[in-house]
Amino acid sequence: GRPVALSAREYQLLAYLIEHRGETLSREQLLTEVWGYQTAISTRTVDVHMVWLRQKLEDNPKSPQYLLTLRGLGYRFDG
Repeated sequence: GRPVALSAREYQLLAYLIEHRGETLSREQLLTEVWGYQTAISTRTVDVHMVWLRQKLEDNPKSPQYLLTLRGLGYRFDG
């Protein structure tokens, strides 16, 4: 219920997660769909952006309620 300033990429990531609410999205899928990467690369970019989004949106970023990590699988938005 409060305004939050997001970077363009944070906004794109959040919008994609919301569009796929309840789905588990792999890091590779997010890199392809949000960042436009066409090849399989290893990067922590998604992880870093998820941390930034949690810090801005979650009441307790260390125990997130909405932006969830599914270890070994990916991320999911539950909201």
